[in-house]
This record gives sequence, structure tokens and C-alpha cells, in this order.
Amino acid sequence: MAIIIKPFKGVRPPKQYVKDVASRPYDVLNSEEARKEAEGNEKSLYRIIKPEIDFPVGKDEHDEDVYAKAAENFQLFQDKGWLVQDDKEMYYVYAQTMNGKTQYGLVVGANVEDYMSGKIKKHELTRRDKEEDRMKHVRVNDANIEPVFFAYHYNEEIDTIVSRIINKEAEYDFVSVDGVGHHFWKISDDADIRRITEIFATFPALYIADGHHRSAAAALVGAEKAKNNPNHKGDEEYNYFMAVCFPDNQLTIIDYNRVVTDLNGLTPDEFLKKLEKNFVVEPTGTEIQRPANLHNFSLYVDGRSFSLTAKPDTYDDNDPIGVLDVTISSNLILDEILGIKDLRSDKRVDFVGGIRGLGELKKRVDSGEMAAALALYPVSMKQLMDIADTGNIMPPKTTWFEPKLRSGLVIHKLS
Repeated sequence: MAIIIKPFKGVRPPKQYVKDVASRPYDVLNSEEARKEAEGNEKSLYRIIKPEIDFPVGKDEHDEDVYAKAAENFQLFQDKGWLVQDDKEMYYVYAQTMNGKTQYGLVVGANVEDYMSGKIKKHELTRRDKEEDRMKHVRVNDANIEPVFFAYHYNEEIDTIVSRIINKEAEYDFVSVDGVGHHFWKISDDADIRRITEIFATFPALYIADGHHRSAAAALVGAEKAKNNPNHKGDEEYNYFMAVCFPDNQLTIIDYNRVVTDLNGLTPDEFLKKLEKNFVVEPTGTEIQRPANLHNFSLYVDGRSFSLTAKPDTYDDNDPIGVLDVTISSNLILDEILGIKDLRSDKRVDFVGGIRGLGELKKRVDSGEMAAALALYPVSMKQLMDIADTGNIMPPKTTWFEPKLRSGLVIHKLS
């Protein structure tokens, strides 16, 4: 069950350009936000990952000429020397610092076959339209422009190698506009490269933390290229895609909360009464509180805050999905009381990443836009890995990782 990884010749900005090139991931902002962030910056990676910004406002990002523009801009960045390919196959260390805490990831070429066979484990369903969008982007650029975000079970020897590497001067070291520090080192020593490859070969699995659509797209394009190559051998660059792999003990999943537009015809007090069937309901004042532990929720409704604690017989600790707070709240509150059955499609529910803070929940209810907000205790890395290991899929909008990986620090070409 060995995991296969390989070093690669990264395509990267020279040090003096990295801050201009680097960007947020393509899927955390819309076209207008990207246009604004890239304004006056011809080197912004948004010109490759959100190329619709080079067209008039309103241009459909899925038009064929938009994908073609991505490839044209990728080539232009290389012609201008804003992106330059390393002359040696390497691994890289990419570290991020947020709120005084740093997490250290290894940038590797992950194996397409490991994804296809399920050794790279997922915990979310993907949507075909989103996969196809990213597949077109990978095909037209013949490259993985943005990395995916993997986790692995902590390994002491990897930690020791990384600790030694980061004692050297960083290749990049800067703070992005959101206050997150980004630090980047090359791993060019052959003995280190060989040992990292050997250690990963002892891992039974890697876990997708964030980037399920990018992982699927990268792997599917690699498999497609293998099928279309009559001389396919298995060691070609397209058999790999770019991933940043972090040890599980350094990662934090933050809460992913819910807001609802209405109470399904109930008054706030009738709603609270119905909650008493499955929860211990306690008032906590007028400020929404952070949930204290698993199976404890914070509800904000009608200018009042409540602690909801699920009664022990309402969940099964041995069921990896049933024990999740997103499942408990979906089944016993959103579905049973409010009639919201499908989190993917029902417009009566919206989701708020914990990075926005509990104040965002209060604001959306107090403004009258929403009728109630529910704050959840975050999922743990152990829960995520257990679910992936058992072949289960998490309910929608369960995990939110911060900080997000910065795109543009390194790119992986497929040939």
C-alpha cells in the first residue's frame, strides 16, 4: 500500500516578483474581486487562474477563449521571466504563519494512480461541472498551476528533515495582504530527496484536506494523458500532480456555521420549544457564544443566544458520520424542525466560515436577512481521517481550513 511521490522541476517566480505573482486560490473569490486585487499588477497569477479579468466585465469564465487566455498568459509570464523553471527536480517546504502559529508542508508530486485507487483519500463529493472546469484549465496549460492541500499522519523523521531545511535561508519569506506569513525553501540535496520519497512509501494513505475538485481534475487529466499516449511508460510527469502535504498534528479545522432564512412558520419560542425534544436548551444572554465542546451548539435567534446540548440518545458514537455535529444539526434541527432536507440545493440555508467570526452570524440575523444562526464546534483532523479511512463522505460544508494555500509560489508542468 505504498504511497508514491516524486520531486519535480518547479516553475516559480524569481524572489523579487513573488509577492506580485502570488495570489489567493481561484475558488475563494469571484471574478470582480480578482479583477480588483489584480488591478495595476500585470504579474498577478489571477491572469492565469482567473483569466476572465483580462476581458470586459461580465465575460463568462467558462468560455473557450478564457481558457485559451490562461495558457497565453502562462506562456507570457515565462517569456517575461516572471516564472522560471528550476533546473533540478526537487521537493520544497512551504510554511504558513497565521495568528502566531506556523504549519510546515512538503510540496511533492503526488501519484495519479494513488488517487485513482483510493490511496489518496477524500472526504467530500465532487461536482462534475467543477471538475470539468479545472480539467480544462489543466489541459490548456499542460500544468498544475495551483497546489492541492493534503494531510498525512505525523512522522518524526519527516519532521526532523524539515526542521533542518528551515534553518537555512528561505527562498521566499513575505506576508500577504491578509496578514498570513508565507515561507518557502528548496530541498535540493539528493539524500534528503531520496529519504523523503522512501518515508512516504511507508505511508498507507494521504488525505485530501482541501481541494477535492483540483485533485480530481489533476488526476483525471493525468489518466487521460496516459490513455492517449501509445508509448506510455508510467514515469512521465503527467502521472503526478502537485500537492502540499502537512502533518495532521499541525492542522486546524475551523468551524463552518449555518444561517437560515426562516423558522418554517414557527415563532422563535415555538422553535425553541421543539428543540427541547432532542437538546438541553439554556439561555446564554444576547451575545452568541462559542460552542463549548462536541455536541454543543450555539443558537442565535430573535436577539437572544442559547446553548443547545444534544441529548446522549440522539447520536451514535460508533457511527463516524452520525456522531458529527453537522449530521446531528442537519437531522434534528434543519430537517426535522425546519424542513431543510438538502444542504446542497436548499436556498433557505447558507454557510458561514468560522474565519468570519461569530459576529458575522449575529449581524446576519440582526439585519433581518436571516432568522437564526447556528454555530458548530469544529470537526477534528482525527474525525476527518477516520471518515476517509472508512470510505465515508462528510456532509456538505463540514470543514474549513485556514490559512488557505497561496497560489503561484510554485507550479508543476506536466511535460
